[in-house]
Amino acid sequence: MMLGDILARLNDEGEAAEIILGVGDLRLLAAMQERAESEGLDLAAYARAAVQRYAAEASDEEWITLMGLIGRAGDPGTACLKRAFENVTRS
Repeated sequence: MMLGDILARLNDEGEAAEIILGVGDLRLLAAMQERAESEGLDLAAYARAAVQRYAAEASDEEWITLMGLIGRAGDPGTACLKRAFENVTRS
């Protein structure tokens, strides 16, 4: 699925949870829910913000790593989201 199509689905809690579970696991979902609550956001808004933050703040080295992952991925959009979501839960 195209990244833009996935991002367009990040409009409510259910869709966001489904997308996060699709790229990660329950641990990633729980971490993102916890961070969303701590920032006063719903999960969908937090997930959109996470992708925006990743795109704006990723280092050159991170972008090179992402390009390598995308090149090997069967679904580049999912690979990009997974990296963005994991990055935001590590910081």
